[in-house]
Amino acid sequence: MTSTSMKISKRTLDILKNYASINSNLLVKPGNTISTISPVKNILSEVEVAETFEVEFGIWDLNKFLGTISLFNDPEFEFDDKSVTISGSNNSSVVYRYCEPKLLTVPTKKVQMPKVAVSFELTQKAFSELLKAAAVLQLPDIGVRYNIDDSKEGKIEMFATDKSDPSSNFYSFPVGDHNGEESFKMFFKTEDLKLFPGDYEVELCKQIVSKFSHKEMDLSYWIALQADSTFKD
Repeated sequence: MTSTSMKISKRTLDILKNYASINSNLLVKPGNTISTISPVKNILSEVEVAETFEVEFGIWDLNKFLGTISLFNDPEFEFDDKSVTISGSNNSSVVYRYCEPKLLTVPTKKVQMPKVAVSFELTQKAFSELLKAAAVLQLPDIGVRYNIDDSKEGKIEMFATDKSDPSSNFYSFPVGDHNGEESFKMFFKTEDLKLFPGDYEVELCKQIVSKFSHKEMDLSYWIALQADSTFKD
């Protein structure tokens, strides 16, 4: 029986909490890379963590697993082939059983990004304000737009709106310059933008896919754009 003991950093646990908002289950493979995919497969994320895991293990309910960890102060983890034993400083412990990998929704291949059409930097401050505005105004859609004929020529805008309602409230702010000769309007569902805190490099492709790359750690999200997104040459 394989067995390894280790600590798991707060940052890694915080990333797992973020991943639980994307998919309630998780498969961790040997190594230091963890990935997840949403049940409808429109959000995929991959991160390189400080820890190196020696065994593969599946978690059916990631929130329950994280809740179990929260019962302990500075816990120690002992991973074996069928379960992980989580131990606290007061000699208490829990044996947490793994889930069969075949029951989990997991990424099966890496995303091959098409040619990038638009890129800009999104700061944590701006993104937090955008999400707050979307929540206060109850706006289900977030978009990125550029209109070469607009008075704000040269500026890419990010915005929150309800695209199904022509009279919707509209919140927007500039995120960068665009030197292209095309107009575009690309949409996300607000609920799909579940990013770990930090600044990001954002890349958008005409093929309705985006990539958000964390500026300070090896963490990326690939998020599908809505089908009615447009890019006009």
